[in-house]
Amino acid sequence: MKGTLIFVAVSYLFYESLLPAVLFFPLWGVYMKEWAEEMAGKKEMEFRNQFRDCIQAIAAALKAGYSAENAIREAKKDISPMYGKDARIMRELEIMVRQLDMNRTVSRVLEGFAERVRQEDAENFVTVFAAAKKSGGDSIAIIRNSVKIISEKIDTEKEIQTMLASKKLEFQIMCVIPFIIIIYMKITFGEFLEALYGNTAGTIVMSICLAIYIAAYRLGRNLIQIEI
Repeated sequence: MKGTLIFVAVSYLFYESLLPAVLFFPLWGVYMKEWAEEMAGKKEMEFRNQFRDCIQAIAAALKAGYSAENAIREAKKDISPMYGKDARIMRELEIMVRQLDMNRTVSRVLEGFAERVRQEDAENFVTVFAAAKKSGGDSIAIIRNSVKIISEKIDTEKEIQTMLASKKLEFQIMCVIPFIIIIYMKITFGEFLEALYGNTAGTIVMSICLAIYIAAYRLGRNLIQIEI
């Protein structure tokens, strides 16, 4: 609905016609794809924060002397007050505990977890965990060091996103300003804009303005997208 309203508004403000909205359908598809990716990114970041708390709880349980299997069970107990039962990490921990109760090895349980979530940090942790268990050395120290590195990476990305939050808000406001200006001009000085509607020259001018706006929008989105 949001995407449809935006493109209908663009068609009316730039052309005073809803017919161009049909021509903008490919752009509507691109917009919806980017919106879905943005929402998925937010969900992914939310899960990464949950995962960070989970592996920190596992590392703490291992340091306290729990076995790997019981460390996962303790982690579930430790973070359950922080997240509701419908949180993604809680559902994953529930699955892992159930599999452990069925006498599956902790390595297979964690590998299954990594396959389900398909997240880089989770895959890295599982790889280090499995290697530490097989090495026979100070596996707890290895796992704790891995947890520290992964947690610092997630925290750093979270700090960057926090610093960018104000810039993203400014970007969203600037994206709206051109529409506000056109609306203001149409309401207060409508006769000055009449030459831009209903004729070929005006359509070309408004199309150029719209193309510049879309290019600026794409550039702005690229500038505020930072990945670690």
